[in-house]
Amino acid sequence: MATVLETKLLTVEEFLHLDDGGAYTELVRGRIVEMNRPYTSHGYFMAAITSLLGNYVREHDLGRVVTGDAGVVTERDPDTVRGPDVAFYSYQRIPKGPLPKGYWPAAPELVVEIRSADDRWKGIIQKAGEYLAAGVLTVAVVDPEALRVHLLSADREVAILNRDDELTFPDILPGFSIIVSGLFE
Repeated sequence: MATVLETKLLTVEEFLHLDDGGAYTELVRGRIVEMNRPYTSHGYFMAAITSLLGNYVREHDLGRVVTGDAGVVTERDPDTVRGPDVAFYSYQRIPKGPLPKGYWPAAPELVVEIRSADDRWKGIIQKAGEYLAAGVLTVAVVDPEALRVHLLSADREVAILNRDDELTFPDILPGFSIIVSGLFE
């Protein structure tokens, strides 16, 4: 459940330097939205997926994997900053070397969102649409309750993978592969 906290529209830059008082927030069309903390199992799946992707990306020297709701700017004027559960940035989008300060200047190629039991599909689809419009190539929505992964991209139909299906990202992470049920172990 999200709660809108501000009436004045904020910019990305103002949001970046805002003291959130320890609350979990996103900036949505210029307004601060306070979010509920995810369940512990959400954190488990986030860590597992980060480990799987991070190990593969490091082993193949492809880029960087970020987690922990690291901010991604999805819209400007009014500004929106979303916090994906896991995201992959290739070295083509964020080159090797020192990390950029603040929110990174490019969208990640891949965003993974983990669906919590109280997440509504309407909100998930809206957020996925923002990521895609910002330049994300694929949004993977991992649904631990249904043991499925929904793959959304700007130029393909939605794909729904069940527990025995193979999850791949051939255009983003060539060679990466896992059976969907492996995400939920």
